[in-house]
Amino acid sequence: MSEQLKLIVEQLNKDPFKKMFNLITFDSLEPMQLLQILNDVLAEIDPKQALDIREEMPEQTIKRMCALLGMLKYKPPSNLSDVSVFRQGLVAGKKPVVHPILHWLLQRVPELKKRAYLARFLVKLEVPIEFLQDDVINDTSHQYEELVEGFKTYHKECELLRTSGFSTAEIRRDISAMEEEKDQLIKRLERLKKRVESVSNHQRMLEQARQLRVEKEREESLTHQKQEQKNQLFQAEQRLQRSQQQWKDLRQAAADANPESLMKRLEEEIKINSYMVSEKLPKEQEGMRRTVQYLQKIASEPAMGQADLQEQEDKIKEVDSQINQLIEKRMMRNDPMDDKLTLYRQQASIIIRRKESKAEELQEAREELAAAERELRQRSSQAQASDGGEVIRGDELKRLVVKLRGKGTVYKKQRQEIAELKAEYGVLQRTEEILKQRHETVQQKLQTVEAEKGISGYSNTQEELERVSAIKSELDEKKGRTLDDMSEMVKKLNSMIVEKKSALAPIIKELRSLRQRCQELSQEYDEKKAQYESCAAGLESNRSKLEQVCLFSHSRWNTITEMQIQRAAEEMKAYVCSQKLREKQKMVRESHSANMEQMKMWRDLEQLMECKKQCFIKAQSQCVGQVIQEGEGHRLVL
Repeated sequence: MSEQLKLIVEQLNKDPFKKMFNLITFDSLEPMQLLQILNDVLAEIDPKQALDIREEMPEQTIKRMCALLGMLKYKPPSNLSDVSVFRQGLVAGKKPVVHPILHWLLQRVPELKKRAYLARFLVKLEVPIEFLQDDVINDTSHQYEELVEGFKTYHKECELLRTSGFSTAEIRRDISAMEEEKDQLIKRLERLKKRVESVSNHQRMLEQARQLRVEKEREESLTHQKQEQKNQLFQAEQRLQRSQQQWKDLRQAAADANPESLMKRLEEEIKINSYMVSEKLPKEQEGMRRTVQYLQKIASEPAMGQADLQEQEDKIKEVDSQINQLIEKRMMRNDPMDDKLTLYRQQASIIIRRKESKAEELQEAREELAAAERELRQRSSQAQASDGGEVIRGDELKRLVVKLRGKGTVYKKQRQEIAELKAEYGVLQRTEEILKQRHETVQQKLQTVEAEKGISGYSNTQEELERVSAIKSELDEKKGRTLDDMSEMVKKLNSMIVEKKSALAPIIKELRSLRQRCQELSQEYDEKKAQYESCAAGLESNRSKLEQVCLFSHSRWNTITEMQIQRAAEEMKAYVCSQKLREKQKMVRESHSANMEQMKMWRDLEQLMECKKQCFIKAQSQCVGQVIQEGEGHRLVL
């Protein structure tokens, strides 16, 4: 919670808010002030929210804030998932409700600005179906949807242009620079032409210069082709060397091998491949199939609530207890035949696990080999397709090795220095911990002494007083400077007033003649105003009639939408109830047979007890003596 408050205060103290809060002042804000800060943050995201909440009804404020938060896709914390509780907390300006909203908003202001901007154009208006029967409204709705789609495409293109790294200002600067260079080149060519025209046989010399340029370009292309051919020759020599080495390796392998070893190797490979195909891969495939089926089953089922999860946990615990009971029964049985077979079973399970682990290792090794071969082919193709950089030869390789050794020694020295710095840092850290412990013990002793003397909290109070006195001295200095500034400002204002009076004297004389003209114009204005008011009254009556029509249609649309929402809520409730009833029906069907057997057993037990009761009554009526129960036995008294 403290980290959350720190982030909120830090962000509010930055641009564009500049609130100058600290943790204490922010935590001591009133609910109305806290709601105003939240409204200011929302206004930074959406400028339409820039209002003073004191001039607005609380219901309208909360409705406006909730609508914007819903548009921004804000999700309340888990302890405030109930909408009514969240709205009540927001109306009251409670800190557990407002602080998480501020923390979430201030972390992603640029992203939310973009989302609020896009929502103005992308939020689709929900028009009732009965209104769409009108052709004009239907055409307008289709035009609106087309405009929304067009806005999406234009916005995507604009974002691509922004992220592509090109800017119009840079392109314009480049174009202007290129135009300047072009003008300079044209002027330079003109000067050169004027200088050349004075030379005799300048046409012949220009032709020879043109031929020289062509020959130089041809020479450059030939040198480039020569370099390419050298690179191709070097690559061909490398391929030849690799092929010769492979040929030597194959000859050595063929010389050392015999038909028996080859057959044995092939048989081992066949066994490994047959095991992989017949046992390992089918098991993996079956496991993946079961996993997919399980995931599909989970995806097809409805979302589980807390009660369903608790029920599943109870079932898991019940199954675990049954498994433990079966294990205990099996251990108590102690079948000697099973004891003899246990050793072989363990050995077989160990061999199977080893076999599976070796197969997995083999599979991983094959995958690594295939990846290495792909990388080798890719590198070789890149080397063939490249322009053929210079290949490191013997002398250059030696120089590179010497350079790397020098760097290695420098690296070792620096690593040793880093180790020494780390050791010193550890010593300093330990020293800091010791000093902190001593400081804590001193503080504890000081607190105990203050408690014994009856002045607990004296040191903290002293520090607070020193801080307050420092702040007071700063404020006094500011006040003194402010008073000096105000006195200087008063002097300046007095001098300015005198200057203005002297400057306004001729203007006042002109003003007197203008006042008469103003009276004439005011009479004319009153006449025009009366005409305007009569016209405005007629227009106002027409506007009020149109407003009544609009209000009637709006109220009708609201009632229709509320009825549709209520109908959808009722259907949702009915669907949820039907789901619960189906689950109860399924449980009853599953436990029906067991419950019927239990009922039958209870009936049999009732009949048996009734029969015993009848037999006991008959025995008492037929017996002459009296049966007396003593302890665990019975005694007959005649």
